[in-house]
Amino acid sequence: MLTQKTIDIIKSTVPVLEVHGEKITTRFYQLLFQNNPELLNVFNHANQKQGRQQTALANAVYAAAAHIDHLEEIIEDVKLIAHKHRSLGIKPEQYPIVGKNLLAAIKDVLGDAATDEVLNAWKDAYQVIANAFISFEKGLYQQAQEVEGGWSDFRKFVVDKKVKESEVITSFYLKPQDGGALASFLPGQYISVKVQITGVENSHIRQYSLSDAPSKDYYRISVKQESGNDIKPDGMVSTYLHQQIKEGDILEISAPAGVFTLDEHNDRPVVLLSGGVGLTPLTSMVNTLVEKYPKRPVTYIHAAINGNFHAFAQHMTELASKNKQLKNYFVYERPTDNDRRFQSFDKEGFITIDWLQSILKSNQMDFYFCGPTPFMKAMYNGLKQWGVEKEHIHFEFFGPAGELEEQAEAVQVR
Repeated sequence: MLTQKTIDIIKSTVPVLEVHGEKITTRFYQLLFQNNPELLNVFNHANQKQGRQQTALANAVYAAAAHIDHLEEIIEDVKLIAHKHRSLGIKPEQYPIVGKNLLAAIKDVLGDAATDEVLNAWKDAYQVIANAFISFEKGLYQQAQEVEGGWSDFRKFVVDKKVKESEVITSFYLKPQDGGALASFLPGQYISVKVQITGVENSHIRQYSLSDAPSKDYYRISVKQESGNDIKPDGMVSTYLHQQIKEGDILEISAPAGVFTLDEHNDRPVVLLSGGVGLTPLTSMVNTLVEKYPKRPVTYIHAAINGNFHAFAQHMTELASKNKQLKNYFVYERPTDNDRRFQSFDKEGFITIDWLQSILKSNQMDFYFCGPTPFMKAMYNGLKQWGVEKEHIHFEFFGPAGELEEQAEAVQVR
């Protein structure tokens, strides 16, 4: 239990975190990997280079500090991060390592302003926050292991089938090497894939959404091969999976995790909005709805560059033709001549709020969306402008949900 004095000190540092948060977390990662290089096996190096990891951590630290006396108010962020930690295999003994380096980073960045009183307050506060995560994650580990077909940490899977879905997306069908049972999952969840790439010192872990309905004898992930530039490095793991992994190869997989899941406990109409490879969790949701809830109306809207980059287009078209509950709309930014010739899309350009209103008629639906960050901001902002209530807006986003909500206010739907 924190004293009121400690709480007051922590809250007094919130303005400082707003100004220096990313400097502190950048320094933290430098110290962490310098002092504990074994943790390079856990963190996404591409996100480090782009600053995404630092930004996400800074936002999480800021939120924890601002709500230090009422952590229950950020329980959704705690759940989101805890699921990712469980999927990555984060252990309780790693939390003191993180705390030590975080305090050192605060001291380095703030200098004399980081007095012993401030550092001691943060030490106490960090322990409270760490204990909350450790406790929550313990339950997630137990749940993952105790369900039928479940396991903890990583399990070996065979690549049973590899299918090219578009110019940049390939699906991998995965079955347990031990031939044992396969844990079910909630539509929208993901798994972590751990690989050791020849010539690369550290192992790498990436999280990929499961792209088919549960209750199959396989897991399916559909991976986009990321191309790089000066700002964003090549997707090392996605390139490895596309170019090196073959049918019959072995991959190490964590049990399913994630909080972006389909609500299967109501009968409200569902609208699924995806951009690019963001279609993967929503494809799982579509397949589940058609298989299990044939009376629940579903509108699926996907945005892609053009037909060459559109995965599962034929599958969705056939699904809609066989199931009256499902309506599909495809939006292509730059349609090809073939797209135009075969009229394989419904709108050219981008998804706009005016267009959504014209095809949906009502906003009394459950909205789920996933895609690139600009797409996410536009969808969130547009739905809020339309008056969709917050509890009916669901999305998958890197980092705390509040970051998207804050940034979206300045973004207009194109």
